[in-house]
Amino acid sequence: MKFRGHETFFIRKGWLSKGMKYVKQNGAVFVSKDEKPMDVLGIGSNMVKSLRYWLQVAGITHEKKSGKRIQTFTPLGELIYQYDRYIEEQGTLALLQYNLANNEEEATSWYYFFNFFKMQEFTKEDFMNSLRTWVTMQNESVNVAERSLQDDFNCIINTYLPRNKYSVKYVSPENNIACPLGELGLIDYVSRENKIYRKNIASPEQIPARIAWAMILRKYPNQAEISLDKLLNDTGSIGRIFNLDIISLLKILRSIENMGAVKIVRTAGLDVIKVLRKETALENIEAYYKEIWEEQGE
Repeated sequence: MKFRGHETFFIRKGWLSKGMKYVKQNGAVFVSKDEKPMDVLGIGSNMVKSLRYWLQVAGITHEKKSGKRIQTFTPLGELIYQYDRYIEEQGTLALLQYNLANNEEEATSWYYFFNFFKMQEFTKEDFMNSLRTWVTMQNESVNVAERSLQDDFNCIINTYLPRNKYSVKYVSPENNIACPLGELGLIDYVSRENKIYRKNIASPEQIPARIAWAMILRKYPNQAEISLDKLLNDTGSIGRIFNLDIISLLKILRSIENMGAVKIVRTAGLDVIKVLRKETALENIEAYYKEIWEEQGE
């Protein structure tokens, strides 16, 4: 379990692109004293640590736990760097969210919030009390500082609450403090005055068919059929990670069915998708980006 790895900084617009650029040039940019990472990246020391953290928990880079501490691109990171290094596509945002909310080891609060925190309307105290109980149930010897829980909650809110709803001072289009994942709209206010929040259902249109299918394949590789209940409710499922209900899930599944990848079966007491072709998550992600490039004539 890890808490507050972000150093209180959520992902800023342009951060991941900047990080990828310099990792491509030198994988030791975040740790080499010779490189002077603060000067190279143009951000403060705590922000350097934060960006180093976000690149990894978002699934873009990997860093060995021992030996020479350099960052290298993951297979997904290679594709994002090649096809969408400025993080502009909806499919990229969905993939980053999927990786982040599935990272129990390094982004524990995110993992808990999307997979186990059942309250649809909540306050900071609701979340902190619930998370604290869950952590104790997982491992009684773990004692998480109150400050860390508070900072994680604030960072989650800052990650997903759109800037124009968080504070009027962030409305300016020139202000790059917004987090790209705010576009997913997964958190909103119930009461700004009382600081009560709610989980929002992701719009099916924000999860492209190939990307949705890639995430399902990653969770359920080599399966001939998958129940709708699992897709909606399993830990790490697309339903959990994007706060889906059955209606939004079915819209996404129909878009995958239109690709010819699955068949939705809701007869004879069955509520499943039957897998019609063998392929991998990474193959679908690459196909998604290539189709965009073809449409743009690149």
